[in-house]
Amino acid sequence: MAQMKSAEAGKAEVEDYLARVPEPARTTLEKMRAMIRAAAPKEATEAISYGIPSFQYKGGLVAYAAFKHHCSFFPMGARAIEEFEKELKGFRVSRGTIQFALDKPLPPGLVKKMVKACVLRNEAKARD
Repeated sequence: MAQMKSAEAGKAEVEDYLARVPEPARTTLEKMRAMIRAAAPKEATEAISYGIPSFQYKGGLVAYAAFKHHCSFFPMGARAIEEFEKELKGFRVSRGTIQFALDKPLPPGLVKKMVKACVLRNEAKARD
């Protein structure tokens, strides 16, 4: 029961965050949230982590956020960014962040593949 309440609280915190994001970034992040939710296991929960929306599944899975001039996707580690380096051409990337336009989310197929890769990484860590 406590986990359910925590999951609901996390979802509410994420919705509060999104409500404060100005357009067009809010719609972009809502699209990203839906893409992540569709790719993540049903057991994944939402939370605010380091002040931004995140999905948790056997640890931190992915996060996303809006900034003044861009939005960002955080696959919670450099490994996913390295793995999808070719598909990320044209996007500004750093060690743990992919930046994209305020008004255009990342491609759904790429988000799905990256989330699935992060799920596998977390499941492998959980087995160790």
